[in-house]
Amino acid sequence: MNSRNWVRLFFSTLLLGGISTAITGFIVRWDKYESLFSSMDVAGILLVLVLLFGVGLIFSIISQMGFFAYLTVHRFGLGIFRSVSLWNAVQVVLILFVLFDIVYFRYRFFAEPGASVIPYISIAVGILLVGALVAYAKKQQTNNEAFIPALFFMIVVTIIEWMPALQINDQNWLYLMLVPLLVCNAYQLLILPKLNAERQTKKS
Repeated sequence: MNSRNWVRLFFSTLLLGGISTAITGFIVRWDKYESLFSSMDVAGILLVLVLLFGVGLIFSIISQMGFFAYLTVHRFGLGIFRSVSLWNAVQVVLILFVLFDIVYFRYRFFAEPGASVIPYISIAVGILLVGALVAYAKKQQTNNEAFIPALFFMIVVTIIEWMPALQINDQNWLYLMLVPLLVCNAYQLLILPKLNAERQTKKS
């Protein structure tokens, strides 16, 4: 990918992160911000919008760091295992391990005595479903071998990027960070082949 496409990817993902965080923020904290809309407090709405957008820029940068880190790790994995099928098997094991951990350890450390484990499972299942949908789209876009790497990125890398909110364990922050990360990660994963295709077209 040339420098022009990298800059395009960087700023478009940055914008997407800011917008998705602003929208998510108003939804998850509607009980707090509803009064701003009911009273038509334009200045207050704009202030919150700017703050949420700024937070979203940070989430977007975290997402982009994770994306380029994964591209490097993926190449290392292919080089070490020297087999796509073996590297994919390792990724599947890591996906299952991380999904189990995100349920087990969050429930163990943060759940109240006697609390249901269902909310903790629900988040993991939600991430899995979103990851599977994006991975399927990636497979349709490229080839069948892209499914597992895309699923790994959408689940494992997203959860690693999500760690700051997981440590706080505040429900609002959990969703405020998770949604933009999923949006930005999916966008980068699906837009990269298009950018590379445009580059090849211009060369020819």
